[in-house]
Amino acid sequence: MKSGQAKIYGTKKEVINLIKGMPEEVSTTDIMAKLYFHQKVNLGLKELDEGKGISHEEVKERMKKYASVQ
Repeated sequence: MKSGQAKIYGTKKEVINLIKGMPEEVSTTDIMAKLYFHQKVNLGLKELDEGKGISHEEVKERMKKYASVQ
């Protein structure tokens, strides 16, 4: 495993704590969805920390272009 990968995917303890915080009757699909969401949020935060993000104005411009195509 790459050194930065643990931060992106979460440590074993973080994953266990996420699952422990879910209801007993949670489905495997819901667990996977929560882990996927958590991973994507962490990846996005890491990219922002590295200066890879875009401004709010740029997001609004991209959304305008996207909406006009639809």
